[in-house]
Order: sequence, then C-alpha cells, then structure tokens
Amino acid sequence: MDNRLNRILHNKPVKLFYFVRNLARYAVPHRLLQKRLEGVLAEVASRGDRDYILQRVDYYNRLPAEGVPLPEGLHPLGEHRLGRGVRTAYFFDSYEFTRWFDDGLLWNMIPGDVTEVPPIPSVVKSRPIAGDNANSVLLNLDKFRHFVFLRDDIPFRAKEDRAIFRSAINCHHPNHVLRKRFMERYFGSACCDAGISNRHPSLPPEWTKPHISMYDHLRYRYILAIEGNDVATNLKWVMSTNSLAVMPRPTYETWFMEGTLIPGYHYVEIRPDYADLEERMHHYSTHPEEAEAIVAHAHAYIDQFRDRRRERLISLLVLKAYFERTGQLR
Repeated sequence: MDNRLNRILHNKPVKLFYFVRNLARYAVPHRLLQKRLEGVLAEVASRGDRDYILQRVDYYNRLPAEGVPLPEGLHPLGEHRLGRGVRTAYFFDSYEFTRWFDDGLLWNMIPGDVTEVPPIPSVVKSRPIAGDNANSVLLNLDKFRHFVFLRDDIPFRAKEDRAIFRSAINCHHPNHVLRKRFMERYFGSACCDAGISNRHPSLPPEWTKPHISMYDHLRYRYILAIEGNDVATNLKWVMSTNSLAVMPRPTYETWFMEGTLIPGYHYVEIRPDYADLEERMHHYSTHPEEAEAIVAHAHAYIDQFRDRRRERLISLLVLKAYFERTGQLR
C-alpha cells in the first residue's frame, strides 16, 4: 500500500466509517441506553482518574450548582432527530450522548461556530475564553473536522526551517481580518510559505496557492494556527506532529480546552500583529532542544483525548450536569 495512503487510513478518520458508525448508533433504541446510564456513570467513582474527569466536566460545564432555570419553549430531547434542521455532523456528535437521557428533558443546542455567550444555558461547540462564559456548555461537536490527530515520522531537526500558512479567508466574517493581516505581512516572505486556499475579488489573486494535504505541511518546522470563524481548526492536528504550532494567544475554545494551553510550553506564542514571527522561529531553530520539549508537551496534551471510554464518560457527565443545573434532574 502507498505510504501516504497507509498513513491516512491509520491516522485520519475516514468519513464513510464515521457515517456508518453513527447510523448504527441511530438504530439502537433509546430505552436500552437510558436504562444503562446509571451503571455506566457509576464506573467513575472507582477510577483512578476520577478527579481529572470531574475537573474536565466542571471546565466544560460552568453553570452554577444552585441552578439556572430554562425559559419556556425549548425542545425536548425526543425531538432531536436526524433531518430536523441540524447539520449532520452536529446532530450525530450530540445524539451520540443525548440518546442516553430521557426524551422529555429540555435543552438548547446552538450548532456552528459560536463566538458569543448565549443568553440561556446552551450546548455549543465553541465559546469565548475570556469573561463569564457559563451559559456556553461545551460538547465535542463537529469532531470529524476538528478532532484529527496525525502521525509524523519527521523529527523537528530534519524539517525545513520555514513556517507555513495555508487556510481560507472568509471576507464576510470579521474574525478573518486576522488571517488577512498575516497574508499582508508575510506573503512572499522567505521565512514563510504563506498562501490561501480560496479566491475572492477583494483579495490579491496571487495569494491563492494550490491545495496541499495535512501531511504536506509536516516538512516545515513551524505551522501557523490562526483563528478563523472561531478557533484555529488545524491546531489539534498540528500539536500531534513534530512541528511547532505557532499562533497568538487563543481567544476561543472548544472541547480541546484551548484556554488551558500554556504559551512556550505547548505552542509558540507570537504577537497578535505577528511582528515577532521570524524572531521566534530563529530562537527555536537555534535552540532545537527547546523546540523538541514543546513538541513533547504538545503530544502529552493530545494524549489526554485519546481514551475513548473516558471521553464518553466526560461527555455524558457534562450533559447530566446540564440537566441537573437547569433543575431537571436531581
């Protein structure tokens, strides 16, 4: 088998398998899972990582323990069905866990790239890191696109001593001005292979470069992870490689808990105006042992999301806490 195809099949999720697995879940009667829920969650009490699990639950669900009442007019879980106006990925990723709970429980889910805290307790994929974000309860949504980890066989020191930036610029989204500013500063620079993957009349046509795969990025030591609609989608897979993720301090977070990342430890932080990019690259290229330490820390951070059984327990507990803290469960 071709080496690249082999790596993709063993490291990237295959969309066909994703849909087959989720359609199979959809066929399982709710009642069977709802009867098992208490027993499944009872496992947490005897686990050695119990405190870690509960810490993650409280990070994702910051609703106050005293409770926040939900307004009238919300839909019960029983109406959360395939083809009811929710994008397929968001439906499958939420249904994987909502099916474990009573169909009569009420909730509010906001699909898509959420950059503001909703006025009522809501399940979301993303939220602002700063300020009171308690109404934004995180669940791992759209994970086929966002939660991708790669295998990288190229050591940091063997990579090309340059940075790479490849992404789209959505001229209709205000947050994409950050990517536009980066291109204005570094397109054509010797230190960075900068390009975008789309065309727009308001953008210089020379900015558009041919598509390259995730694995093609891995020949570079530095990979830019710049926020777009919300988080930088590529940050997860970049941190799973032997390249360094380079970015300004994040302002949004998802299930990946971007708000807990430590600059200089998990990634290379650069200024919001990107002015110190070359300086930071020079530092780590001349101190490769520091770069390799960041790579190791990034891999350790990624590893906490690889335990599927534990991730399921955390997800179920986040939803259970949502229903408890909105006064629907005791």
